[in-house]
Amino acid sequence: MEKSGSKNESAHYTLLTLGRDPKWLGGQLGIISILHTHEQDLSFHPHIHCIVSGGGIDKDGNWQNNKRAGDSFLFPRRVMEKIYKAYFLRRTMEMLGDGDLLFDGIDVATAIEAVRYKKWNVNAKAPFAGPAQIIEYLGRYTHKVAITAHRIKEINDQTITFKYKDYADKSKVKEMTLSHAEFARRFEQHILPHRYVKIRHAGYLSHRGKSARLERLHQQMNLPPPMPKVVISTAQRVLIKTGVDITICPVCKRGKLIFERTMVMYNGILRDITIHHNRGSPRISTHQITHQITLSE
Repeated sequence: MEKSGSKNESAHYTLLTLGRDPKWLGGQLGIISILHTHEQDLSFHPHIHCIVSGGGIDKDGNWQNNKRAGDSFLFPRRVMEKIYKAYFLRRTMEMLGDGDLLFDGIDVATAIEAVRYKKWNVNAKAPFAGPAQIIEYLGRYTHKVAITAHRIKEINDQTITFKYKDYADKSKVKEMTLSHAEFARRFEQHILPHRYVKIRHAGYLSHRGKSARLERLHQQMNLPPPMPKVVISTAQRVLIKTGVDITICPVCKRGKLIFERTMVMYNGILRDITIHHNRGSPRISTHQITHQITLSE
């Protein structure tokens, strides 16, 4: 997935560089980028969706609006294409030289030379139905797998048939039948490596100091204060994922279990883990830890 990381980096570089230019904005943008790796037929098509703020923060921390008139995007598309292409190819060559990119059976130098002279396209536009439409559209895909169960029409001993939209043919809904091996091959292409970050933030939405920056922006624009972070308990997460309410008493099926505290067995004595003093960092195995639960009707 190094190539997808390079796509993210190139997109952020292009947008932030143009944003700092006083000709276009003269401020720091806020960017949320999301990696998509597939088309509806499960083919491998890594691409980056970027949600970009309609203005930015100048060096004094003040908001700067988009300077382009009408519904035009922040920056000219042709300018973005040139900067993105140049940066992406340069980073690709650097990663090849450092051994961070490996290809089997491909003459990489010839391939890069071929795409160097091709026209690259950037799809950039303001949301037709407003920002909420973009958030809702991309939100449907951020944590979904490459294909959901409702699209699978038939599974037999040899093949799997599923429906998909053919965007090259006026978005017609069609069916595709693949062997089990080919279906598995296509599906596993979209399983991200461990710890790979699918959603990234840049500009004034980067994590360090973000809360303070957003609070100041809300004050400048006379907006309500930013919403606090939502804390989801373990019980709620289990309920959402499995439909099982672990707070219900497993015996009577009526009473509610209320978490009280976590205890640890230390030198034969149960102690509250929150007040347990570290004396030489004793080894504590998981079977020594217990949780105190209270049952309420």
